[in-house]
Amino acid sequence: LELSVELGRTKMLIHDLLQLGQGSIVELDKLAGEPLEIYINRKLVARGEVVVVNEKFGVRLTDIISTIERVKSLG
Repeated sequence: LELSVELGRTKMLIHDLLQLGQGSIVELDKLAGEPLEIYINRKLVARGEVVVVNEKFGVRLTDIISTIERVKSLG
């Protein structure tokens, strides 16, 4: 299974994308401190917060999407 964690999203014009370089900052739609979204196979399954474990990033789960909600998201 593919697990991914989303920090935030944004939309950019191709022109702006081509202007990005080292040191560029891309502003995301989430506020600092908002929960991250955790996906399995591109389906939202939980939310969490960033932690550091042995000098690596990790995610502490703070909210798990109910089974009913997960089934509904399958369409």
